[in-house]
Amino acid sequence: MNRSFLARNPSVMWFLALLGLFTLVATVLSPGLGVGFISTSFVKTLGKTLCLCLIAVAMDVVWGYCGILSLGHFAFFGIGGYAVGMWLMYARTETIVERSLSNQVIPATPAEVSDAIATQIFGVVGASEFPPIWAFAHSLPLQLLMVILVPGLLALVFGWLAFRSRVTGVYLSILTQAMTLALSLYLFQNDSGLRGNNGLSGLQNIPGLSDVSQGVLSVWFLWASAVALGLGYVLFAFVTQGKMGSVIRAIRDDERRVRFLGYHVESYKLFVFTLTAIVAGIAGALYYPQAGIVNPAEIAPIASIYLAVWVAIGGRGRLYGAVLGTVFVTLMSSWFTGGSAPDINLGVYTIQWTDWWLVLLGVAFVAVTLFAPQGLGGLVDKLTKSREAKA
Repeated sequence: MNRSFLARNPSVMWFLALLGLFTLVATVLSPGLGVGFISTSFVKTLGKTLCLCLIAVAMDVVWGYCGILSLGHFAFFGIGGYAVGMWLMYARTETIVERSLSNQVIPATPAEVSDAIATQIFGVVGASEFPPIWAFAHSLPLQLLMVILVPGLLALVFGWLAFRSRVTGVYLSILTQAMTLALSLYLFQNDSGLRGNNGLSGLQNIPGLSDVSQGVLSVWFLWASAVALGLGYVLFAFVTQGKMGSVIRAIRDDERRVRFLGYHVESYKLFVFTLTAIVAGIAGALYYPQAGIVNPAEIAPIASIYLAVWVAIGGRGRLYGAVLGTVFVTLMSSWFTGGSAPDINLGVYTIQWTDWWLVLLGVAFVAVTLFAPQGLGGLVDKLTKSREAKA
């Protein structure tokens, strides 16, 4: 009797159940649709954390399962945010401009409205015309399509060039980091068409939903983030199982032997790299409307390094490990850098955690690498096996 995929993978069912329970509890405690025990900003933090969990799971597949240490996946995350942010800025500015021009005796022409929108958006960088990359900014469906197409095509082209040249190991990591740095430096320029260092702001104001409070919107985005994480987790669990999963892990362990057995290694690596880039773009498209702003600093190489740290602390090669590592690090980061952690007065020096958090994170990364290479996910595995042995 053939059982369903979920029945054959109870860990996936457990994850989905816990994710659903978490979302329900957060909704009940939220100020928008619940009792208001937690703040709207904290609901947004939870929603953003779920988006970061999604890109961390994607990173775990490409690194923990396929052995490709990509230091550029946060670039795909940022591209997804820019793609949806362009429509959000355009539609919100269009509403403002049309309202301001509605009192004119002679109605404004579509060209005048377009010019006014462009001046409003790009005046901060001294421009007054829409760059070509904004050609579809007026259309939400087309921009959502860009969320998928742009990261996917960039990953496809980059991966094809890198993998066909058989670049591996640290050299591939350096290439992905160089790609991210080049993209970040380009976006910092005012003539990049994306407002340079100013980025795209005001993304939390959803066009057409001005009457809906931020408290309610935060819960809606929390739901969307939870659904995306759940679907992404199931997708990657399916990819890493069966014959494909075995080949991917074999490539990680001994690429030459897999190629000797007749498998086209480059095709598998390209598929994994492109698929995870697309999912990273979707995660970014959900993250930045909750953050309210996206700028080139979000795409800087350091962001992708943080992503690798989350996966390493959670435990590579375990999808739930990536989630555990991301939740642990991001929530601890919010606690230490948000002023909640008390300073420690040593007499001659006071430790202020807002300044020392990155040092603490680095120490934690080194400690996990040396003493617990399987990360937090490994601890869960040991606990589960000990319980099974007792049973």
